Amino acid sequence: MEKENIIVSRTIDFALEIIAFCEILEQNRKFVISNQLLKSGTSIGANVHEAQNAESRADFIHKMKIAAKEIEETKYWLTLCERAPSYPFESQLKFKINEIGLIIYKIISSSKTLS
Repeated sequence: MEKENIIVSRTIDFALEIIAFCEILEQNRKFVISNQLLKSGTSIGANVHEAQNAESRADFIHKMKIAAKEIEETKYWLTLCERAPSYPFESQLKFKINEIGLIIYKIISSSKTLS
């Protein structure tokens, strides 16, 4: 049996939660933020997933750094939702993105020291 890759699983689960939240944003006619959040929030997992088949350690680190940038963008859009009175907000999304960020930053750091 193959061992579960925690960061791959967490980013997929997070992407699914982002999709559901963006549907709520769209129901509230918050199309621009929904579109931006959907792109950045699902891109994290796509880059992590792609990094699993990296051509080299440098390629792996590069793809994980792109995921880290998408994390920061996702945090930005979630912060706008949190602070805008007319927007829905789900606090567990911010909690989960922060957790994912800590894991990704640790993976990047650990991968660099192995070089």
